[in-house]
Amino acid sequence: MVSRKTVLVSILAVTAALFMAGSAFAADVIGTISTQKIMFQHPKFEQVQKQLKDITASKQKEAQTAIDKESDDKKKAQIYQSKRQELAKEEQKLMEPLFKDINLAIRTVANQKKLTVVVDKEAVFYGGIDITDAVIAELKKK
Repeated sequence: MVSRKTVLVSILAVTAALFMAGSAFAADVIGTISTQKIMFQHPKFEQVQKQLKDITASKQKEAQTAIDKESDDKKKAQIYQSKRQELAKEEQKLMEPLFKDINLAIRTVANQKKLTVVVDKEAVFYGGIDITDAVIAELKKK
């Protein structure tokens, strides 16, 4: 049988652990960003968008040409899916350097401002330090 003293010591230990955990969370300094604004302000964003527009038009033309030559509906659907996948890969390849630049800029600004957490503004109801403009300025330094 467990003694009252053991239960009391256990409760005190759990309470102390929760208090310490709460103190650790209170030490976090949270930054917020507008990911959309940062992306649109990236110095290479318009160039990448133009490339994507050109690639999309090309893939659509390729798909339409191949589909027009095909009579089987299943094969038409496969052609369409294949071209969509090719486009998605191209988009990922073109956007990846932008994502890396943005990630680095966010980390740089967060470290400068001694932030421990950075989240999207859309996920925050109240509080946080908005570092969107500082991240955009960091991106434009390069």
